Amino acid sequence: MTPVNDIRCDLGEGPLWHPERAALFWFDITGCKLHSLARSWALDEMASAAAWVDRDRLLLATETRLMLFNLESGAQDTLCRLGADNPATRSNDGRADPQGGFWIGTMGKAAERGAGAIWRWYRGELRCLYPDLSIPNAICFAPDGKTAYFTDTPTRRLMRVALDEYGWPRSTPECWLDLNDDALNPDGAVMDTRGNLWLALWGAGKLACYAPDGQVLHTVPVPAANSTCPAFGGADLRQLYCTSARQGIAQPGPLDGATFGAQTEAQGQTEHRVHLA
Repeated sequence: MTPVNDIRCDLGEGPLWHPERAALFWFDITGCKLHSLARSWALDEMASAAAWVDRDRLLLATETRLMLFNLESGAQDTLCRLGADNPATRSNDGRADPQGGFWIGTMGKAAERGAGAIWRWYRGELRCLYPDLSIPNAICFAPDGKTAYFTDTPTRRLMRVALDEYGWPRSTPECWLDLNDDALNPDGAVMDTRGNLWLALWGAGKLACYAPDGQVLHTVPVPAANSTCPAFGGADLRQLYCTSARQGIAQPGPLDGATFGAQTEAQGQTEHRVHLA
């Protein structure tokens, strides 16, 4: 993988390929910035994940709210509050689901144990799905829309849960992949059209691709120690991107914090649109 530009993030996260704009977006969480290959936007608080609503608007998850952000005008409109009464937390990993909802994790700003949760916003309702998490990550969805995946990074276990027709969990999450024996730290994830899960491994400098049965198919080296989250993009959704972080590295190298890209044979899913009503 090679850097897509010269931007280096303290905590790069949340890459999103916007299908209508044919553009890549990502965040520097602690730098309070939203980036694209064409320009960057300074935000008034930390933000970490996005979904697309229409050509000009993104739904952003921030420290205190879910916010509609207009890419052309810069207008910011609050959709709902998110942990606004707890200044010790912020948003983290998130993704739109096939039913038009938006899953978002929250966590303590100092990664306090049990301070976070996974929430889902769906057609006007924000519901806490899984409380008492520490670092929620790897939120992604099977191509048929019937299964969601997520992790609480310190547990090193990826969970999966069946979804009903409206995208709400209809069962208790079960462990799908346990990385404790390999001492690997799961971060962000995305699924391709075949149902393979592509997982960033914090501290390992690589992405790993897992088959639906949990077997490792292959790995992709990332030239930065802290790989954080992958995304598929490009005209045919065969360009694999991955964000990274300089955070936690005593002497960051020249590529730490970069966002990387590489062509793959795998094809990603088109990112789902969030439906506001």
